[in-house]
Amino acid sequence: MTTSGLAASPIKYCLHLPVQCPGLREKRVSASFLGRSRSHCAGPTQNYRSRRMPIVKCAMEASFGGSTDDSAAIFPRINVKDPYKRLGINREASEDEIQAARNFLIQRYAGHKPSVDAIEAAHDKIIMQKFYDRKNPKIDINKKVREIKQSRAVQAVTSRFRTPASTKFIVKTSIAFIVLGALTVLFPTEEGPTLQVLISMITTVYFIHDRLKSKLRAFLYGAGAFIFSWLLGTFLMVSVVPPILKGPTSLEVTTSLITYVLLWVSSTYLI
Repeated sequence: MTTSGLAASPIKYCLHLPVQCPGLREKRVSASFLGRSRSHCAGPTQNYRSRRMPIVKCAMEASFGGSTDDSAAIFPRINVKDPYKRLGINREASEDEIQAARNFLIQRYAGHKPSVDAIEAAHDKIIMQKFYDRKNPKIDINKKVREIKQSRAVQAVTSRFRTPASTKFIVKTSIAFIVLGALTVLFPTEEGPTLQVLISMITTVYFIHDRLKSKLRAFLYGAGAFIFSWLLGTFLMVSVVPPILKGPTSLEVTTSLITYVLLWVSSTYLI
């Protein structure tokens, strides 16, 4: 139709109607002729409308989800304990994805209150867990260890140690410091194992010189290893390691044993 201002004038239009009336063929019928022929074709036209209505109804149901009432549908995962599985999302889902899953399920099962409560409970639990993880981040121990190993200071220290090519050398150094440890435990003195500690320093310098073939480097490495081992052993005994041996010189003896272990590492692996 054409409009002009508030007035509208109808125009004639044509329809294709599959009607079969006595004496009429299927043709283009104008609106005015349709009005005149309605009385002649009342019966067939009513049958045509009755056939078309179920088809239209089925098409609307297919497009809009059916005409049945799903407002009281029950959430199928209502009893699932894992909140992520209950909402149907993975543990790496973002907060937007969590909120979207919650809104979708709430809208779908809004007519069943227990389902809504289960969905809300899962959503709240996930959000609270995300908030707690942000506030108290977990420490990745393996990552921290890798970072420490890759640091320059540790790399500089570890680069100074190497496994000897000869197994006999490892056995020889092990026997020497085991004998020193046994002498320190079996024959303690009131002054402490001063003699054994001095022998351990001389032994360290000897084994380092045997590998490096340099007297100056052997003395410097041996003296440095002895001082570091003795200080570290004393610190461990005072702060970390509980008293193991009994007696008036138990502290000195235990510290000497720890020092022997560190000196054995230096004698065997330090380069």
